[in-house]
Amino acid sequence: MSDPLASVHYPGSTGEFLSWFSSDADCMDYLAWLRWPDGFVCPMCSHLGGWRLGDGRFMCSDYGGRTSLTAGTIFDRSRTPMTVWFHACWMFTTQKDGVSAVSLQRVLEIGSYQTAWAMLHRLRSVLVRPGRDRLAGTVEMDETYVGGDEPGLRGGRAKGKKVLVGIAVERRQPTGFGRARLAVLPDVKIETLRGFLHDHVEPGSTVATDGLQVYKGIMSGYTHDRTVASDTSMPGVHRVASLLKRWLLSTHQGSVDDAHLPGYLNEFAFRFNRRTSRNRGLLFLRALELAVAHDPVRYKDLVLNPEQRPRSRPPVPPTQRGHPTSVQRPVADRPWRQPA
Repeated sequence: MSDPLASVHYPGSTGEFLSWFSSDADCMDYLAWLRWPDGFVCPMCSHLGGWRLGDGRFMCSDYGGRTSLTAGTIFDRSRTPMTVWFHACWMFTTQKDGVSAVSLQRVLEIGSYQTAWAMLHRLRSVLVRPGRDRLAGTVEMDETYVGGDEPGLRGGRAKGKKVLVGIAVERRQPTGFGRARLAVLPDVKIETLRGFLHDHVEPGSTVATDGLQVYKGIMSGYTHDRTVASDTSMPGVHRVASLLKRWLLSTHQGSVDDAHLPGYLNEFAFRFNRRTSRNRGLLFLRALELAVAHDPVRYKDLVLNPEQRPRSRPPVPPTQRGHPTSVQRPVADRPWRQPA
């Protein structure tokens, strides 16, 4: 959908969101519209045409195969009601700095912290659009360490910091910055930086870097603008690095596991690149479009090893555990006007 309209293709406000998606059936119908805007398309044979069965599944009119609406998406096999998923996605995309798993658990009354944590990580996993355009024009490129200062260490490349992150940011003329790309880097060797450059910057672009010698060996096909490092030579990457670290410390209290940092970098870039969006609800639409087009993400794929399992938190409320109940509720009859 190239040019969606607020209040037509996506909710323009929280009030509209609540009125649009008051039931799980409303949410499922919206997902069907996003996934198959021209009608049901069989995921097995790509045949256009079919009908909905009594159990909610779809049957292909060509060979009779049956599938569910959420099969093959990040919602595949999820026992979490769609109203909860939609509320989580709305909070995730429309709040300026996003939402932490603890906050999501409390607001939606999710009894299991692991469920809230996995929902957010599934949403983060879809935010990189396949085949997205690379950065172009004049692009600043640098690296920084994420994870906080270590006692006795100074300088952006001092060893001992947690994770090395590559940053590339477009410069706009005459002022300002465009899109950004971020990725975890194992080191600052030629092969590593060349791979980051080729993955994220269009050949023929002008690439501005600091004085690190290794950059001189990776600029084939690019125009290299090399400057001695300073706070004014590459303001774009310095600003992005500062915003990233502030966001991790504020929204997530700095409690980001190294193994999951790529997901948080994807979320930050998704927000930064859409910071001028005319309506925050548009981000909600884009995230759901990516979600229904993405392959399933299993919990075992999120937990890379037992040592990196999400820390357990007290259930909210204390008597509720496991998967949340639906946010769908009957219409209240103005309880504030009823006699006590």
